[in-house]
Amino acid sequence: MSGAAVAGNIPTRRRTLPRRALLWGGIVVLAAAALAWGVNDWRYGQYIQSTDDAYVGGDVSSLAPQVSGLVALMAVTDNQAVQKGQLLIQLDNRPYQAALAKAKANVQAAQAALANLAAQQTLQDAVIAEARTEITSADAAVTLGAANQTRYDNLARINAGSVQQAQTARATYQQNRAAAQKARAALAAAQAQQAVIETEQTEAQASLAGAQAEEQNAALNLQYTQIRAPFDGVVGNRAAHVGDYASAGTQLISLVPAAGLWVDANFKEDQLAHMHPGQEVQISADISPGTKITGIVQSLSPASGAVFSLLPAENATGNFTKIVQRVPVRIQLTGNAATLGLLRPGLSVTAAVNTK
Repeated sequence: MSGAAVAGNIPTRRRTLPRRALLWGGIVVLAAAALAWGVNDWRYGQYIQSTDDAYVGGDVSSLAPQVSGLVALMAVTDNQAVQKGQLLIQLDNRPYQAALAKAKANVQAAQAALANLAAQQTLQDAVIAEARTEITSADAAVTLGAANQTRYDNLARINAGSVQQAQTARATYQQNRAAAQKARAALAAAQAQQAVIETEQTEAQASLAGAQAEEQNAALNLQYTQIRAPFDGVVGNRAAHVGDYASAGTQLISLVPAAGLWVDANFKEDQLAHMHPGQEVQISADISPGTKITGIVQSLSPASGAVFSLLPAENATGNFTKIVQRVPVRIQLTGNAATLGLLRPGLSVTAAVNTK
């Protein structure tokens, strides 16, 4: 009986040994994994600073007209991809076309007035030249009259000529002197008129410049009736419809850029000691957790987010509770991640910065 009992116990021990071997083997594997994890955490993990308070950002533009008018055409629809310079919205441009035509007419009128003054200037130059000629002729007559007066006075003194002739020569000389004075006065008047014309030309040039400025402004206003895409992107938040009256400055449509996305990650203040621009960042997006996305730290905010909030915290009060502050860190996405597609502005991501 005892031998049978011993023989019956041998299979049980044989079955127990493999279980113990598996148990010890599992313990060894777990210990090795824990050791490897500990070594990796000691070598690398302690330098990884991560946060899930991170969001994708982009330069989303809210487009508004610079002039007022009725919406005549909506050239795009919601979520439509557009190219830079593509027409998005057309306002009724008929009033602005009329204003431009009127401004062009004012420019032509100013140019005509300036041309008329230029012709008057040419005519006045001729008048001045004529006045100078009259002065030369009058001066010659004065010289001749003075000589005749002297000659007839001498003749009358020796009774070789009559007193009447001497008086006539004296009167002629006086008339010549008066004519010379009149010619000089005419020259002065002509020169004064020339100064008036020059002043009028300056005024006309200023009027022309003003009319040209109004024309340029009218042309710009006509151009502003077309709202075009400032960059490649996708249309969103379209608030305009055909027939609506759009006031200047009213947001009508938004445009999300097709490239240049980034991530703003808000790290705790105790995570920033060894963080600086240029460090590598691993990003995991909630929209696709398995997709590998990389980036580079571009810059750190000069202040915490609380400083830039609408109502900053007032800590100089009787009751105070310390709250860990967060500082925004701008992360530049690398590769295709910066292109609108998988990532979109506003999506949540997790950012892990390697600060080693």
